[in-house]
Amino acid sequence: MTTYVVLIKGEAWEHKTPAEMSELFAAHAVFAKKLAERGHTITLTYPLEHSSTARSLRRTPGGVVVTDGPFAESAEQVAGLYVVESDDVDDLVDCARTIADVETGVEVRRTGDPDQQ
Repeated sequence: MTTYVVLIKGEAWEHKTPAEMSELFAAHAVFAKKLAERGHTITLTYPLEHSSTARSLRRTPGGVVVTDGPFAESAEQVAGLYVVESDDVDDLVDCARTIADVETGVEVRRTGDPDQQ
């Protein structure tokens, strides 16, 4: 199986209404169920705190600098992620449509294979 990361782009969960949260959780439950039924395996999943809680490290000529906040200033931030083992990326993408309906965006990306480097 190949490992993929499903990145959830969106606003922080604390800004959602209870009704929006209910819809969001229901869609994620359907996503997880579809994955299991179709032979994909979730190995990790996490929501992320707001990007303002991030600590970013940047290499500079004077050394590594640590700053508060996200690495990139962007309207879209990563709100959560799944790590999924799958033999069928097209089906994985089809399953991800379930959560794309309630999130700002979803990105499915294959992880690097250390054996091929």
